[in-house]
Amino acid sequence: MKTDNNRLRQQIQFILEVDKLKKIVRQTPLTDQSRKENDAEHSWHIALMAVLLLEHAQAKNIDILRVVTMLLVHDLVEIDAGDTFCYDKAGNMDKLERETKAADRIFNLLPEDQAAYLRELWDEFEARQTAESRFAAAMDRLQPLLHNYNTEGGTWKEHRIHKEQVVERNHPIAFGSATLWDFAADMIDDAVVKGYLDGS
Repeated sequence: MKTDNNRLRQQIQFILEVDKLKKIVRQTPLTDQSRKENDAEHSWHIALMAVLLLEHAQAKNIDILRVVTMLLVHDLVEIDAGDTFCYDKAGNMDKLERETKAADRIFNLLPEDQAAYLRELWDEFEARQTAESRFAAAMDRLQPLLHNYNTEGGTWKEHRIHKEQVVERNHPIAFGSATLWDFAADMIDDAVVKGYLDGS
């Protein structure tokens, strides 16, 4: 193929590289329990959730395009770093180091301006200091909760996770949406009542 458009070449190279996200399998089961979801499916799902649940965001006048873009790119680093299970203490010890190295490589496949923009969004998501990143993080936490509840314990049962761990992991939903945290907290309590989650 002949093209002298270097910018387009870089963009296409990045687009092909991020196709690898479809191979990164997460711990979260699909709601029909037929298999576990991959990172690309997770990213699409929470981006759609952000659009649908925007009215429940804690802050008003959120830049939804920024949120959606953040959610679509937040897990791209897992192409190199792999998925780290959120309750894996050992795996989380060097997670930031592995993911930062991956961000340096993957985003820099793009032309400089786009690389800087996506890297800025990834850093913003990780820091959770803006209204957009807090709402995005709320989506990222709420989605696995929905899946685990609707698969009668899913990953919680598989890894013997306790209520206290789930509450600690998911309480940051409140910073993005008090309404969604109230919903999540009720779901966690009900999961204990129904035997989906160990409450001890």
